[in-house]
Amino acid sequence: MISTSYTSQYNTMQNELTNKILIIGSVWPEPNSSAAGIRMLQLLQLFVSKQWKVTFASTASESEHMLDIEVLGITKEIVLINDDSFDNFIQSLQPNIVLFDRFMIEEQFGWRVSKHLPNAIKILNTEDLHSLRKTRANAFKNGKDFHFSDLKKNDITKREIASIYRCDLSLIISDIETNILETHFNIPKELLLYIPFLFESINSDITESWPKYEQRSHFMTIGNFRHEPNWNSILYLKEIIWPLIKKQLPKAELHIYGAYPPPKAIQLNNPKQGFIIKGWTKNSKEVMKKARVCLAPLRFGAGIKGKLAEAMLCGTPSITTEIGAEGMLDEEMDWNGFIKNNPEDFAKAAVTLYNNKDIWNQAQQNGIAIINTRFKKDKFCTQLIETIENIQKNLEPHRSSNFIGAMLQYHTMRSTEFMSKWIEAKNKTT
Repeated sequence: MISTSYTSQYNTMQNELTNKILIIGSVWPEPNSSAAGIRMLQLLQLFVSKQWKVTFASTASESEHMLDIEVLGITKEIVLINDDSFDNFIQSLQPNIVLFDRFMIEEQFGWRVSKHLPNAIKILNTEDLHSLRKTRANAFKNGKDFHFSDLKKNDITKREIASIYRCDLSLIISDIETNILETHFNIPKELLLYIPFLFESINSDITESWPKYEQRSHFMTIGNFRHEPNWNSILYLKEIIWPLIKKQLPKAELHIYGAYPPPKAIQLNNPKQGFIIKGWTKNSKEVMKKARVCLAPLRFGAGIKGKLAEAMLCGTPSITTEIGAEGMLDEEMDWNGFIKNNPEDFAKAAVTLYNNKDIWNQAQQNGIAIINTRFKKDKFCTQLIETIENIQKNLEPHRSSNFIGAMLQYHTMRSTEFMSKWIEAKNKTT
């Protein structure tokens, strides 16, 4: 039976003064490889700054480019799926907050947390709406326009929305996605919190350290090669857009950076065409600052694009699509360069931005305004901590108002638990 002694538990926690948070990730954080890695690092730094006791656990093997989180004072643990060792682990750890990084992790471990630590706050970090990205990708592959009716038909959408309902709070990185969840799926506002990337403001000391227009050369793009929207955009550049640019700028090069380039990507390397596969870089900001223009012709995807935010942080104007710029602009704002969906228009804008110093400088100023307006670190960090604390104080009424979540929690706990136990038993007999 689930205990309802929320108030007494919160008071006990306050007496102990320190929150204890367990973060369970599908992968180890790689801030130099992906936007998701940047996002996770920012959250980890925030929790550590509040002197919370942070444990990061993952089912994944250690990766080549993973962050050394122990340097931050974070405890690292490896956990297993469909294994009751996790039950012993969380009962020993006794976190009062559990954050699931992506909904698939909540599916695997959420029922165990609810069973053994019913009063622990459950937070879902969506990274982006996976269902939105997958549905857009399917529409693109099938040569169709994306419609929200397709999103509602997708099984992954049902899983992701169910996960959001089962949690006490979900962190949404794009206000566009917050609107989708509230408008098209009627998710209660109190279950969602818009938390974009968390950046310090760009001041004059930073801008004066940037290389000037004349000191920069060539184009660049960057992104994890394992991420389908990134790989598609690289092929789009190779096959269609870059030849149009190269024709007008024969001395220009396009440098492609990203983690985990597969052999098929390495084979695209062609110095004669100025199309150069650089692979992973330890310092993405350093190479971004050397480039004159960043190209990101994304044709599907979701969330906020780390490469475009980083371009602004480095004073590098960019060309992207509506998908690429999604969730990064207020209506009255101008982009950090150009937003073009048509490949011919994209290439023309890239040449203009590359050649015209005045337009380039104005684009850079636009990027500064976007960072300083849309990604205020102090504002959103305060909102996140205050929201968590408010849920801690009012956990019982917060959950009581979420009947759909309680219903899904009841049925999911039963079905997922029995399936997991069946897999456990099967694994022990093989």
